[in-house]
Amino acid sequence: MLKINEVFYSIQGESSWVGHPTVFVRTTGCNLRCTYCDTKYSYYEGNFQETSTVLNEIAKHKTKFVCITGGEPLLQKEIFPLMDTLVSQGYQVSLETSGSKSIENVNPKVKTILDVKTPDSGAADSFLISNLAFSNSLTEFKFVICSENDFKWSEEFCRQHDLFGKFAVLYSPSYGAVSERWLAEQILAKNSIARLQIQLHKKIWSPDARGV
Repeated sequence: MLKINEVFYSIQGESSWVGHPTVFVRTTGCNLRCTYCDTKYSYYEGNFQETSTVLNEIAKHKTKFVCITGGEPLLQKEIFPLMDTLVSQGYQVSLETSGSKSIENVNPKVKTILDVKTPDSGAADSFLISNLAFSNSLTEFKFVICSENDFKWSEEFCRQHDLFGKFAVLYSPSYGAVSERWLAEQILAKNSIARLQIQLHKKIWSPDARGV
């Protein structure tokens, strides 16, 4: 049984798979309390579901992209066999995790996005350095930047652990804290080779978005 907050179909707004129609499986529960969290409702809300029920819900949608997110999905041990089953069924699976829990048992065919928490997140030092040893060519590292201090910290973290030379590194502006333009200017001015990531889903579904 898995405690599921929601299963929904939308456009992937982040990672290198941005833009793909995707089924999102959001689990309930998180061990962190980030200052900028926009899914606080997932801390407690949700219902227990059989894995087969979740798989049937995913199968209703005509896409091969599935994103496991939260909350923190790796708090529930049943999430591992769910990901294994999805991979065996031919799905392109991504996992959004803080890196505060071990990814050792995550299926190597899953694209794991490790959201390394910066100082201004309120959850600094939560990342397990041991997770670097379990990362592979599919792994992506995400940093939500809230300030110039966060930017400098992220650059140092990436250099210290040679992330730029091994993995895709994504910098995302913390919504309402820094602007996309400011972060773009920082990346260019400091000669960073991180990839700017804008939360596409917030652009699409914001009240300001207009149809044709």
